[in-house]
Amino acid sequence: MAGSSGIIHYLQTSDAITHGVAYVLLAMSMASWCFLIVKSWMLTRAKRQATRAIAQFWQAPTLSEGVAVLRRADRERVFLPLAEAALHAAEVDIPGALLARVERGERVLRALRQALNASQRRLEFGQVLLASVGATAPFVGLLGTVWGIYHALGSIAAAGQAQIENVAGPVGEALIMTAFGLVVAIPAVLAYNVLGRLVRQLSEELDGFAHDLHAYVCAPAEQPHAPVRTQQASTH
Repeated sequence: MAGSSGIIHYLQTSDAITHGVAYVLLAMSMASWCFLIVKSWMLTRAKRQATRAIAQFWQAPTLSEGVAVLRRADRERVFLPLAEAALHAAEVDIPGALLARVERGERVLRALRQALNASQRRLEFGQVLLASVGATAPFVGLLGTVWGIYHALGSIAAAGQAQIENVAGPVGEALIMTAFGLVVAIPAVLAYNVLGRLVRQLSEELDGFAHDLHAYVCAPAEQPHAPVRTQQASTH
């Protein structure tokens, strides 16, 4: 109760700058916690669905049916854009376009690379927010502390009461802002590290899935040449 009274008394007697710092810390805390909850749910769900969705995809008889399976299994749309890009690049051919002059393997590789980058950007979305909050919140709180100490010492000097008991109270209350900054920063840093690990794991699975898709889509293009070489060898 004494700590709560000190905090309330400090906020009630502080000026607009201290209130502004407190509001900034409150906004940073709310933003980081909201993002942490939403992003944790999304990444955990995507990680849980990844193994089952990829297994069901490769059990499909055709690529188009595999894409349809992924639409049902991959509800977070992490792996689905890669399969759709591979299907589109394998089936679509625009005569006369610049892309038509590119070999099929390179065309599929280009489409998979674009889809892979899009999926990775979706996985990494918001990580900058957590990193920024974790890096800047302590300094924002320190700014509030420095300004609070300056304001308290100025008030004490104007009142002409420089005894230790008159100085310790206002300075101790000003240190509350530094504590607020640490309370905001520590969860953001921990969340950044934990979510970053999940993002790296999903990115590795995306890379492997893209490699397997490229090998599957480009394999039929190499098979028709084998009988031709066999027939030429038999004629000679």
